[in-house]
Amino acid sequence: MSASLNYKSFSKEQQTMDNLEKQLICPICLEMFTKPVVILPCQHNLCRKCASDIFQASNPYLPTRGGTTVASGGRFRCPSCRHEVVLDRHGIYGLQRNLLVENIIDIYKQESTRPEKKSDQPMCEEHEEERINIYCLNCEVPTCSLCKVFGAHKDCQVAPLTHVFQRQKSELSDGIAVLVGSNDRVQGVISQLEDTCKTIETGFEDPPLQVQAAASGSGNGADSEPARHVFSFSWLNSLNE
Repeated sequence: MSASLNYKSFSKEQQTMDNLEKQLICPICLEMFTKPVVILPCQHNLCRKCASDIFQASNPYLPTRGGTTVASGGRFRCPSCRHEVVLDRHGIYGLQRNLLVENIIDIYKQESTRPEKKSDQPMCEEHEEERINIYCLNCEVPTCSLCKVFGAHKDCQVAPLTHVFQRQKSELSDGIAVLVGSNDRVQGVISQLEDTCKTIETGFEDPPLQVQAAASGSGNGADSEPARHVFSFSWLNSLNE
């Protein structure tokens, strides 16, 4: 159980790092922010170079020098929320740097360069150098060989993890096949019931001609009883057909 929790913790940590990376993507270059990072009045962030590119595209007639606009003032719209950003005489360089985001980027890059455990080979929490390669049949948890020899599972029955995986996979596949077959049979019964209902409704709305003739030819008194029998049997025979 402890090894399983360790594996889940690692997966959760990786998911957190992935979510953090999504928050550090520039909406213009679609890459991780490149320092310096500037924050707009609407609280969205841009690489300073990307902000300069947007500003130049929005103000194509302003003079530039070395690819950078040298004129003071101007305006452009935030690519995330379309809020209009009005620049002062310092232009793009008048935008405040977001040092917090820059620090987060540095920390993220440091964490990303650390060696990672392979997600397809989880390690035992009790014996950090041992791979989880067997399955305890008594406790129903994956574990390592040392746990079987010296640890908590030394008195338990174990099996190779790959064999247990294949067996459980086969059982799951068989269960799915049974459910699919049952669903097909249920759908067949439903179709038969729907057809029967349609036949019954049609029989009530438009009874056969022989039934109508028998009903109209029957008289009152003693003659009416045979006519009712003819009507009943003829109508039932039409349903059976």
